[in-house]
Amino acid sequence: MDELDRNILGLLGADARMSVATLARRMKVARSTVQARLERLETTGVIAGYTLKLGENARQGRLRASVLLTIEPRAQAAILTRLKAIAEIEKVFTTSGRYDLLLQIAAPSTQVLDQVLDQIGALTGVVSSESLIHLSTKFDRAV
Repeated sequence: MDELDRNILGLLGADARMSVATLARRMKVARSTVQARLERLETTGVIAGYTLKLGENARQGRLRASVLLTIEPRAQAAILTRLKAIAEIEKVFTTSGRYDLLLQIAAPSTQVLDQVLDQIGALTGVVSSESLIHLSTKFDRAV
């Protein structure tokens, strides 16, 4: 990946709907060059897809939280299977350090969030959990 590829990714990160012609114009290169680069980035898996990023107005009704889990050794596979069944869990990351898993959760209310946290805590193999409720977003670089 070179500077041109990074520029394409940067522009698409800001606006995934930007046309190939507009990308080419902004980068001052031929449209065919941008098209070929995009095809290569997609084929090699650098670009996995194009998606919709919800704005703050659409996310206002959602309460977000991160949950840190410590789990029993060799329980990860079974716990991940059960976590996949909980719709409010958006992402699960493995981590290094004191905790084994980091969960990203979005719920429509504190009541639902409380139920989800109880559900997670009751899973066989979960030793402990720590919940962090997200209050406000200061900036977001995620694409």
